[in-house]
Amino acid sequence: MKRVLEECKRASADLAPDPVHDLRVALRRCRSMADGLRAIDPDRSWKDMKKAGKALFSSLGELRDLHVMTEWVQKLGPSEDPETKALLDLLSQREHGQKLLAAQAIQSFDVRQWRKWSRELPRRAARVRRGSVVFKHLALERWTEAYDLHRRALRNRSQVALHELRIGIKRFRYIVENFLPQLHEAWGADLKELQDLLGEVHDLDVLWTTATQVNAFASEESRGRWQGMVREAREKRITRYHERTVGPNSLWRVWRAELPQGDQIQSAAMARLKLWASLLDPDFAHSQRVASLATQVFDGLSRLGLAPSSPDYNGRTILFAAALMHDVGRAKRGKGHHKATYRLIRGMTPPLGWTPPELQLVAAVARFHCGALPKPRQKMLQELAPADKSLAIQLAGMLRFANAFDGARDGLRSQASPGTGLAEANPREASEGNSLPCRATTNLGAFAAPIEATQSLPRSHTFQYKR
Repeated sequence: MKRVLEECKRASADLAPDPVHDLRVALRRCRSMADGLRAIDPDRSWKDMKKAGKALFSSLGELRDLHVMTEWVQKLGPSEDPETKALLDLLSQREHGQKLLAAQAIQSFDVRQWRKWSRELPRRAARVRRGSVVFKHLALERWTEAYDLHRRALRNRSQVALHELRIGIKRFRYIVENFLPQLHEAWGADLKELQDLLGEVHDLDVLWTTATQVNAFASEESRGRWQGMVREAREKRITRYHERTVGPNSLWRVWRAELPQGDQIQSAAMARLKLWASLLDPDFAHSQRVASLATQVFDGLSRLGLAPSSPDYNGRTILFAAALMHDVGRAKRGKGHHKATYRLIRGMTPPLGWTPPELQLVAAVARFHCGALPKPRQKMLQELAPADKSLAIQLAGMLRFANAFDGARDGLRSQASPGTGLAEANPREASEGNSLPCRATTNLGAFAAPIEATQSLPRSHTFQYKR
């Protein structure tokens, strides 16, 4: 981030091509860093920094385009060619106006705020280990998005499709560059080559569009000649792109082979949700204990044939995710934190491997870990399908029960499972030495009410807990 401030100072001197390019590169890297970390760290500063960087980056965009077009005209056209001179004169005139706008943008750039972010945000970024499976999962998301754009561009080869593909590869490249150093060492040169090839295709498209819009050609003969030069340069780069990305040795296959596969995708997605929660929850150790207890309850009910099932969802996974994230709302406020939790989870973009309905179900389960008991007519449950509503209520009951076991937040109760003979519906009747803290004992029967409301639980099957 400090590099941005250094490049701002350099670029402001005369707004020459190289300093302007270097400033945009520094800004783009900061924005891509923010884009990657925003998916993991919900701190608003990442969004604000990205927005501030985008404003300056965009303000320099047209000036940079003029610099690039000037380079292409000088490369393609003979210096004595009338069209070459006409295009260079036109670009020079436009450059003067764009330099004034760029100078104003640099002058108004909030250096003080950027300097503050450059002190604070690297400390937040250091909390997330580079090279971890979380970043491999994020890279797989970007790979998937870029590969879909690659397939579309192969079908129609339109300017728009190729331009969007370049952006997709760029986003994938910057995640690898910023967060996966070992993969970047292996892939960096290839990723840069593809991005450069498609970038040059885009530059040529912009040049031709500009030349035709201003009618820079003295005759049809000169127009055809320039069109031929642009087309030849463009096709050369597209052909090279195809050589590197189509067939059994495609770079896309090479990259995909090193990213999470099969069940690893789900594990990596859960690790990402866990990391997200840990950066918000002020007592994440408690939430991890609750997640362990909740899955013990679920597994115990499964052994008894009483756990809820669904053809569309893995109930145990939904419960585990909800337990890990149930207290993220405490980052916003203490009172009513369960409602803040619901809004935070609902506001998430589902990570690869999760669907919006699954995350909505997680949010509903987490919402009812405390407070009012879940009832089918409540607003946030009304948004669910009838079968999903029943599943959410039962899982919420298990989460409430598990949360009660660690009500003192001391970690003394590490096991909970359905069994016989201990902790009947009224925990005050539990045998000596197995008593829960007062906070947990209060209305503990109500914590199991959502389960009892949807399952025919035999009286002999009650909950036991161990210290």
